[in-house]
Amino acid sequence: MCILKNSLYQSHEIVSRVVCNGDIVVDATAGNGHDTAFLAKLVGAGGLVYSFDIQESALNTTRNKLEAENLLNRVNLIHDGHQNMMKYVNKPIKAAMFNLGYLPGGDHNIGTRGGTTIEAIKSAMELVVPHGIISIVVYYGGDSGFDEKNEVINYIKTIDCKKFSVMQTEFVNQINCPPIFVCMEKNA
Repeated sequence: MCILKNSLYQSHEIVSRVVCNGDIVVDATAGNGHDTAFLAKLVGAGGLVYSFDIQESALNTTRNKLEAENLLNRVNLIHDGHQNMMKYVNKPIKAAMFNLGYLPGGDHNIGTRGGTTIEAIKSAMELVVPHGIISIVVYYGGDSGFDEKNEVINYIKTIDCKKFSVMQTEFVNQINCPPIFVCMEKNA
């Protein structure tokens, strides 16, 4: 059994310690719906997940997953970029989750980009409550994501430590650009 877990596991572990029944949260990148379903279970029947994706196919996959797990009534699926989060979310949130890169199994030319991702992170920073979490898993290997990785990592280094505690973890001896986990906690 491995003690050191991958970025996605770390993300879920931390978010599950913070999000409770009745909370409002954001999945900034719906993708195949795994994080949206994870969050919908955490917020319970009294909570709400705002789930964003620019690809209709991703939202359809997410919708099907949520319907199969009887979770769709806890989720607002939004066909728009996460940089437009503030147009849809007008209440404080407990957490926001980002998985950067392209849709697994999808077109590698369609993916998150540094500029719009940073806009979305800034929006999440405004919306998140004290001691709330912003979780970012940075997928950057293969044929995309290196510019976004650099932009996001450079941006998070500039965040005021009095406002947010920011942690970055990554495996440094693995091949094929293992994902990087960034976790931000809003200070009181």
